[in-house]
Amino acid sequence: MNKWYLRPLIWTFALALFASTLPESVFAQKKLSRKERKAQEKEMMADRLFIEGQKHLILEDFKKAYFYFNKALEFDTEEPAIYFKLSEMMIRANQPDKALEFGQKALALAPENKYYHLQIAEIYNKQNKGREAAKILETLMEKEGNYQQYILELASIYLNLKDFDKALVALNKAEEYYGVVEQLTAQKQRIYLRKNNLEMAVAEGRKLIEAHPGNPNYVLALVEILYNNNQTDEALEMVLTSMTSYPNQPELKMAAHTLYKEKGELEKARQYLLNGFKHPDLDPATKARAFEGILSQVKNTARDQLLTKLAQTMESQYPNDPEVTAALGKWKLQEDHPLEAISYLQKSLLADPEREELFQRLLPLMFENQQPFEEIVTMGSTATSVHPDKAEFWFFLGAAQLGMKDHEAAKMALTKAIDLNAGSNPQLSLMANAQLGDALHALGETEAAFTAYEKVLSENKNNEHILNNYAYFLSLEKKELDKAYTMSHKLVSRFPENPTYLDTHAWVLFQLNRYEEARTYMEKALDHLEEPSGEMLEHYGDILFKLGEKERALDYWNKAKELEDTSEFLTLKIQNKKYYE
Repeated sequence: MNKWYLRPLIWTFALALFASTLPESVFAQKKLSRKERKAQEKEMMADRLFIEGQKHLILEDFKKAYFYFNKALEFDTEEPAIYFKLSEMMIRANQPDKALEFGQKALALAPENKYYHLQIAEIYNKQNKGREAAKILETLMEKEGNYQQYILELASIYLNLKDFDKALVALNKAEEYYGVVEQLTAQKQRIYLRKNNLEMAVAEGRKLIEAHPGNPNYVLALVEILYNNNQTDEALEMVLTSMTSYPNQPELKMAAHTLYKEKGELEKARQYLLNGFKHPDLDPATKARAFEGILSQVKNTARDQLLTKLAQTMESQYPNDPEVTAALGKWKLQEDHPLEAISYLQKSLLADPEREELFQRLLPLMFENQQPFEEIVTMGSTATSVHPDKAEFWFFLGAAQLGMKDHEAAKMALTKAIDLNAGSNPQLSLMANAQLGDALHALGETEAAFTAYEKVLSENKNNEHILNNYAYFLSLEKKELDKAYTMSHKLVSRFPENPTYLDTHAWVLFQLNRYEEARTYMEKALDHLEEPSGEMLEHYGDILFKLGEKERALDYWNKAKELEDTSEFLTLKIQNKKYYE
């Protein structure tokens, strides 16, 4: 028979039997007074609220954390941890005065807690009361009998106070614990140099070199100190001595190059430079900087030959390094090889597009040398994505997009350039509005285009680009022809052999029904061009037709048909031997 249902009864009986053997005092509960119960309840509530505050502090919900900590205080005003946390919150909120008030209350309730002392020291630092902060740390060090935990902070405080003697004491104590390390030595050297004690600064450097043999950076750091304090011979002696011990350190060769050059021993300087450049372990950025330093010197045959050798070495070792290709691009630009310069600068920027000054060189250079608009758009897009606040980069991008007849994109980029520029660069504003007018006209936004042109002319009434385009577009619209005539006539008066301006003036005259004058200017335009456009040939045919020379007109229309940029009516003109507009 299954007895599972009997088990609860058995256990109950066993427990009752066990309980009967215990003394009565075990089950007796001490009865608390009402006052004690009240205090206990308040303490428990304070704990709960404190825990809630801690939770929200961890979640960085400072508003709720502050609320719960303050609520906890209502139930327990003698708990130092609450004041400590409120002080911590005020430090985060950058309210050092309130932080100090809470921190001092915590410390008064628990004066032996070192973390409360450290928090007060932190607050004093924020209040620029370094002396008070230092005093706290020194007291803790004396009390605890060690200094490792506080010495670096104490040294930092004395450095900020410019109390260099005490800072040196602290740094020397730190060195006793941490050993001879670069950061401590560098701080001590700065102090000694401020105190005009070059001898001690050098001694510190030598100590660092001895503690870390084989590290050329420590030698170079000391060499720099000697060099900057007009101790060139001592610096050179140190470099040459170190090279004897470490002959494969190219940085030392570069230092020797600099020092020999300073002493005027140029051939020795050149040999060390070439040896340093040959070493593949020398940082390419270091080589590029040295190369650009030579590039800035007065141009002569020896300099040019040296640059050629160094360039060959750099390019063979680091053909794609952005620092190297940038330096080579500047060299080619100086040597008046713009296409090679463009190639190097493009390579550099595609690898490292952060270098704003290279874009400022490259983009106008690409326009000046008539590079494909597609390539300019690629570089302009990169420039604007990495440096979106630079108006000139948006301008170059928009101008290239206009050249590609991507008029909507050009409109956006040029508008961005104008907005970012905000008139700070008047020349950029003029050029961007001029290009924007062309983009808007191509998009059929004629009135907006003319508004852009007017903006340019209000600042520069002789702007050739605007006078030509504005006059031509007005003639196409058959609007304000007298205004168009004034603008185009101004251009041909100033530039009587410019075929573009002559063509525009001829077409304005044509729209004014002044056909003989139109013929004169169009023939001048054609005389100055070996390969006139289809548009110009068509226009000349139109003028001849109006003058009654229909067969000659047909000849020129047929010539225009073989070329691009003709009107939509050209085929009808040829078929019907009639002028259409």
